[in-house]
Amino acid sequence: MTVAEWVRRRSPRPPDVLLDAVIRALGADGERPESETAAACLDVAAQRLAAILEERRFQRDGALDLLTVDALVTYAFEHASTSAAKDLSGMAAAAITRLTALAPAA
Repeated sequence: MTVAEWVRRRSPRPPDVLLDAVIRALGADGERPESETAAACLDVAAQRLAAILEERRFQRDGALDLLTVDALVTYAFEHASTSAAKDLSGMAAAAITRLTALAPAA
């Protein structure tokens, strides 16, 4: 099974427009093995969030992009919470550090 296949099998199923956006965002990372789902989703979420911040897409027309990032992070933690290696606190700390590092300095 691949990351994309794992995402498509989630229940409850997200709205089609969001699922399609997540699969498109994953791109080639969607072909990684299912065991790499948490890492793949966090990698893509960080890349997409960086693009949103860089391009300053904060208006309503960018909402789907932000929802896609949110879904990817959610899937990363959902997968991590059900996998054999459950260092959720370490993963959470690393994810927070990685994502907050993207924020521009005030």
